[in-house]
Amino acid sequence: MRVIHLLRHAKSSWADDTLADHERPLAKRGVRDAKRMAAHLLALHVEPDLVLCSSAVRTRQTLDLVRPSIPDAPVQIEDELYGASADALLERLRFVPESVHAVLFIGHNPGLQDLAVRLAASGPRLDDLTTKFPTGAFATLALGSQTWPSVQPGDASLVDFAVPRQLD
Repeated sequence: MRVIHLLRHAKSSWADDTLADHERPLAKRGVRDAKRMAAHLLALHVEPDLVLCSSAVRTRQTLDLVRPSIPDAPVQIEDELYGASADALLERLRFVPESVHAVLFIGHNPGLQDLAVRLAASGPRLDDLTTKFPTGAFATLALGSQTWPSVQPGDASLVDFAVPRQLD
C-alpha cells in the first residue's frame, strides 16, 4: 500500500511587509503549532520514506520543527512545490520512486487541500478536510494504487486529519 502524508506549513508571520511571500518566516504561533504537530506525527509513528518540501522559508522552518519526529527520512527541497496546484502535486507524485512507500509533502494551500480532496473518496473526517485545511494541518491518505504513476482521483481513503488547535 502507498501512503501520502500532507502537511501544510504552520502559521506564517506578516510582521515584515517588505518580505516577499516566499521569504516569510513562521509566526510564534506557527512555531508552537509545528511543535504540536511534531508530537502528533511521533504518536502516529509517521515514517515517510521521502519528504518533499517547498523551498519557501515557512515550509522549511516547519520541516525543521517536525524533523525530530521523522529523523530517518531523506528530504528534497523543491522550488516547484512553492505554490504548486493540485495538478502539479499529482504530477510530482507520479514521479516518486517506486522504492518509496510513504511520502510526506510539506507545502501550501490551496494545492495541498485540493490534492487531498481530489484523491480521497472516503474517510471519517473527509467533510472537515473539504471544509478547511488550515495552517499546520496534517492529512494521511492511503492509496488503492500499487504504483505512483497509476494514482488517480478518488483512489485514496483519508486515514488521519489533524489540525494544531485540536491537539493537546
